[in-house]
Amino acid sequence: MSYLSYIADDDLKTAVKKVVDCILETQQKAEEAMYKNVLDPFSAIFDGAVQGFNLDDWLKMERARQTQKTVQNQIGYFHQNILGSIPGWRVLPKGFDICNDTKQIFAEIKNKHNTVKGSDKFGIYDYLSSRLNEPDYQGFTAYYVEIIPSRKELYNKPFTPSDRTTGTRRPLNEKIRQISGQAFYDLATGVPGALSMLFDVLPDVICEVSELDRLSKQQLASYRSIFDRAY
Repeated sequence: MSYLSYIADDDLKTAVKKVVDCILETQQKAEEAMYKNVLDPFSAIFDGAVQGFNLDDWLKMERARQTQKTVQNQIGYFHQNILGSIPGWRVLPKGFDICNDTKQIFAEIKNKHNTVKGSDKFGIYDYLSSRLNEPDYQGFTAYYVEIIPSRKELYNKPFTPSDRTTGTRRPLNEKIRQISGQAFYDLATGVPGALSMLFDVLPDVICEVSELDRLSKQQLASYRSIFDRAY
């Protein structure tokens, strides 16, 4: 029995393993860097005194801080690889991220709603607009995907970011859209709740592609509560 109906197990496991390997490698590099770089003793003493950290806790937090950006970037690629492995979809080597020629859709995928500064979003609009004008993409719809939305809601709406330099918004074009991650997964797979299904199988897939211990039922419930607050 496969993990998910909309993606092959091998493709799912490959995408998951890339994230697991990235985290382990980044943690190792951070561990080595901790002993090469000069740590900030003032940050350590303030955090320790104010938040009640002991030194071991602070060092763990510092390692996590140093690895966070790399891991977040890899998780963005994870969604790109998952969506690009769904039948009919493909990952693009450059330009926008994924494309489905049959559905006439291409998409730029960002992991979080605040990955791109508001002042830079009009640049994404302009890029998507320019690609829609190319002969190969006549009739396509372009999506700006925010996997983690700013609010707990589904949305699929025209993308009209503002340009602070001119104080105006980009013109409304029904073919240039802003969409939440949950809504885009539903659209890309044709399976309602596809993103939730992916989240639920991740613990088992992570265990299969690594030598890590399984999470307890209590841990699974705690992580699921974070998903439910986001979506």
